[in-house]
Amino acid sequence: MEHRLIRVEKHHDGSVIKIVLNSPKANILEAAMLREILDVIQGNFGNNDLKLIAFEGEGKHFSFGASVPEHTKDRAAMMLKSFHEVFYQLAAMGTPTMAIVRGQCLGGGMELAIFCNFIVADSTAVFGQPEIVLGVFPPPASVILPLRVGQTFADEIALTGRSLNAREADRIGLLNLLCEEGEDAWEMAAKWIVKHILPKSASSLRIANFAVRNQFFRSIREELPRMEGLYLKNLMETLDANEGITAFLEKRKPVWKNI
Repeated sequence: MEHRLIRVEKHHDGSVIKIVLNSPKANILEAAMLREILDVIQGNFGNNDLKLIAFEGEGKHFSFGASVPEHTKDRAAMMLKSFHEVFYQLAAMGTPTMAIVRGQCLGGGMELAIFCNFIVADSTAVFGQPEIVLGVFPPPASVILPLRVGQTFADEIALTGRSLNAREADRIGLLNLLCEEGEDAWEMAAKWIVKHILPKSASSLRIANFAVRNQFFRSIREELPRMEGLYLKNLMETLDANEGITAFLEKRKPVWKNI
């Protein structure tokens, strides 16, 4: 499969694969890009030498998130299916994952990042789940955030839609490494990978990841389908969810009916 919307880099004799979202400036996680990401993941099932999959955004931003036009009622089911399949496949694979975050990391982009074992961010990073502003909610983040940062911060992030700068994200425990201003996130990550990942056995890393993420992966397999159902069967049947998406596409303020 030809990759047009991502770039795949192999490091350390292929033991580290970096998937670069290559559609700047927004690096929107549209269906076509998700298919390319899935192709790389599925193509590496059975790759016994793979120790880490890293995700990075080309340009100044990680990702503005999933495609809003693909959130409309007639397209939402297909969009969620494609997006969630990335999480299911990564969970089935078990290889440790890392997100290299610069600039905006929003919506589905933040969900991809917080799924990863490790997040390395530079000082420009901004995290947010703004879905509620559009009258919807983020299914993967609803599952992942309480596990990652606890219920208090999960509630605030998901229910207010406000953004967090890099230092605040670090303070609440979202990040593993925060670069000083002027430091490059990939350069810092690369040194960390050499020290902490490369000396390990790939098979042991996979099995240890299944062990330490047992609850996490079980939640992805069992709870994410429930959140998808809540989104499609409950949320998208409301007037306000459809109004929020439509208003965004029409570049106007939504008029809520509260139904």
